[in-house]
Amino acid sequence: MRPALRTVLCTVGLLLTTVLFPSAARADNPIVQTIYTADPAPLVHNGRVYVYTGHDEDGSTYFTMRDWHVYSSSDMANWTDHGSPMSLATFAWADANAWAGHVTPRNGRFYWYVPVRDRATGSMAIGVAVADSPTGPFRDAIGRPLVNNGEIDPNVLIDDNGQAYLYWGNPRLWYVRLNTDMISYSGGPTQIPLTTAGYGTRTGNASRPTLFEEAPWVFKRNGLYYNVFAAECCSEFIAYSTAPSATGPWTYRGAIMPRQGGSFTNHAGIVDFNGGSYFFYHNGALPGGGGFTRSVAVEKFTYNADGTIPTINMTTAGPPQVGTLNPFVRQEAETSAWASGVETEASGEGGMNVGFIENGDYIKVKGVAFGNGASSFTARVASATGGGRIELRLGSATGTLVGTCTVAGTGGWQNWTSVTCPVSGATGTRDLYLRFAGGSGYLLNLNWWQFTGG
Repeated sequence: MRPALRTVLCTVGLLLTTVLFPSAARADNPIVQTIYTADPAPLVHNGRVYVYTGHDEDGSTYFTMRDWHVYSSSDMANWTDHGSPMSLATFAWADANAWAGHVTPRNGRFYWYVPVRDRATGSMAIGVAVADSPTGPFRDAIGRPLVNNGEIDPNVLIDDNGQAYLYWGNPRLWYVRLNTDMISYSGGPTQIPLTTAGYGTRTGNASRPTLFEEAPWVFKRNGLYYNVFAAECCSEFIAYSTAPSATGPWTYRGAIMPRQGGSFTNHAGIVDFNGGSYFFYHNGALPGGGGFTRSVAVEKFTYNADGTIPTINMTTAGPPQVGTLNPFVRQEAETSAWASGVETEASGEGGMNVGFIENGDYIKVKGVAFGNGASSFTARVASATGGGRIELRLGSATGTLVGTCTVAGTGGWQNWTSVTCPVSGATGTRDLYLRFAGGSGYLLNLNWWQFTGG
């Protein structure tokens, strides 16, 4: 339970809707609303986009971060919360600062490189964890730091010839050549020269003559290497450089995302998915948001014909949906385009469930393809109180009511049962709102739902 975030969401929710999101039905950025998230690292795998994030603790006045989280989507609109498969406790040698990391797959495994504070030295180091699934759980791969030179923000590129590079840095920029096992490297760390030709010119700071600040995101596209980075704190903007090889020489190309968004840091990641290009970043757009309480968002963009990246601004709408969502197969309750008031937690039945549900809270699911219609709705529910109701509405949280499921008490928040109710009028492709109603206090938990065709 995160009472600080819940209180903020309740007290300024109206302000968020009317000021930040004047058209609430289309406001799907940031992509996570149940906690504060930061430093997105997207990965495309088996037809889904996975986003690995840091987690800003509620009410933080510093980068207070203790675990990492994973979200995924097949349509760039509805995101599934996979919980936290890794925390500081994963690394017995670390004691603080679960900061910005990056996941890369290789040899059927997934390697997560993260900066944490080394208990022995008191300085930042790069650790590496490994998992057999993109959603974890992750375990410490080597039981010690992989790189230990006091700097942060690791990122990995695997080149076309199979050579993997680990980049990281703030205030300097480094790389090593990883071995094929992805948990060791050959040679020592190499410092990349930060020249004004390579990384732009910063004025008024003799110790930082270039724009490079932190958060390198290095990738290759059409034979050209890109380094997208956070520039010139504070506040930061996102800029990039290009090179003919993974090791340079780098040429500064300009800004991508100007300073904006209520957070004095930013952190970008870029992937291509299903024919589109997507730019992930963070801002302070959620209620209570700011430089230490950030939120991950995403925009779709198109490269210019010459391979340069256009200016990208933050929006509340987010990218268009890719395809639709099928309501006639089981859908996890923690899959949504927008969640209002609710939170997620580990479920006793495995995975995650939506909990801490109160009267008026809702979950929005975008682009649900009902086709010729649905006849019934089934939900997996639990309640340690007297329960409540799940209202099925189309178009908005106060839109057309097509069904209501009544949930009785089950004797515990993890004592699960299934309830079914009739549905009428759910046809075509619509945004579905699961709106919760009932008395005071917490009403029920929701694990999954599914419609039956008409």
